[in-house]
Amino acid sequence: MFTQFFSLTFNPFTKEIDSSLLFQSKEYMEISARLEYLKQTRGIGLLIGEPGAGKSTCLRRYRDHLNPSLFKPCYFALSTVTVKEFYRALAYMLGEEPKYQKIALFHQIQSAILTLYKENRITPVIILDEIHLASNKLLEDIRLLFNFSMDSENPFILILAGQPLIRNKLSLNINQPLKQRIGIKYMLQGLKKDEINAYCISRLEIAGCSEELIETSAYEAIYGITKGFPRLINNLMTGALLYAYSKKLRKIDEEVIYQAQNELSF
Repeated sequence: MFTQFFSLTFNPFTKEIDSSLLFQSKEYMEISARLEYLKQTRGIGLLIGEPGAGKSTCLRRYRDHLNPSLFKPCYFALSTVTVKEFYRALAYMLGEEPKYQKIALFHQIQSAILTLYKENRITPVIILDEIHLASNKLLEDIRLLFNFSMDSENPFILILAGQPLIRNKLSLNINQPLKQRIGIKYMLQGLKKDEINAYCISRLEIAGCSEELIETSAYEAIYGITKGFPRLINNLMTGALLYAYSKKLRKIDEEVIYQAQNELSF
């Protein structure tokens, strides 16, 4: 296996890395500042990015660093769920036994949020990933569900995350009331060109690499192929390590990167 060949303790470009060890890019620091602001003010935030830009990774790190005595994270990845299915899942994550009727579920969820916030001094942090897949009906219900005291208080933090398609949906007249309630917005662009080197080296160091494994020429190729999207970098670098191992090459150069790209293109 290539990990032994390169004296690595594990594949450094796997997604299964503790969130506290992840590379802190300039973009991540900007997102963190906005999410920290949301922790103080509460309300609704929106995180947008292309597939592989790092949305879920940022949210995972944010969730993992929440103080459990002050916040209760509830993560939900939307797909083709109905409004009622969403309500039932959210009620369950809030620690409730979901009621059957939708209106009862609505009040049950709002009551659970208020109890956590006002009686237990714990702020629910609801993270809805893949929000671009939500129907307009579900988006409208989300607005209604998180309207407290005639929209005069926010006993919750709601983070919506999804692909750029959500901007089109939020621009529709039916979704304007929800859009107007979003307090912070951020569009992920991926790693900067000058961060690719530090990102790859930090990953290799976590896995125990103590040598310069990647040639300087390779970083230009990595950025050109991935445009700085972390998931694509991880896939490409895993492919490059596998290719170099198969050819018994001790260095990752530009040619190895392009060979890995060819194999991943199948």
